[in-house]
Amino acid sequence: MCNGRRARPADGPGVASRRSRDVSAAVTRSGPGRLLIAVYAVFAVAAIARAGWQLATDYAAAPLAYLLSALAAAIYVVATIGIAARGTAWHRVAAFACAVELAGVLVVGTASFVVPEYFPAATVWSRFGSGYGWVPLVLPALGLAWLWRTRGGAPVDVPNPRATADDPAVDERIRSVSEGSTR
Repeated sequence: MCNGRRARPADGPGVASRRSRDVSAAVTRSGPGRLLIAVYAVFAVAAIARAGWQLATDYAAAPLAYLLSALAAAIYVVATIGIAARGTAWHRVAAFACAVELAGVLVVGTASFVVPEYFPAATVWSRFGSGYGWVPLVLPALGLAWLWRTRGGAPVDVPNPRATADDPAVDERIRSVSEGSTR
């Protein structure tokens, strides 16, 4: 222990580094990821407002449709947070939310054509999101594709940046990583 800090052991082989996870999260939130987060956030706010208004003012007219809109709003919120947040767990949460969203759009979209009497009022997902320019149908597919593309790869053994350059173990790990060997 030095300067009041606890000593940290160097990460051993097979341990994913914090930097490799942070790089994956940063990639998810950059470029097209920022646009994806923005679209999900807009849909979350719009769906919350619409479902809230419909549930508060006209629930009896179409309870199933309005509750499904509220469910869509909740899924949009979770997907937005999951895509924007750091970490493997949030990445998985976002992927799950996008998968549930896609299933919801497909099931509700199909049901809105097969049994239209269940949907006297439109939902975000009815008719495959046609009232929203089919964005609800395309958005989860784009979300899943982006999450797949930016998923973290195999754990990378990155030398501990706090170790000194004179440490032979660091030199050996740097050499083995640069040569592509795993130990």
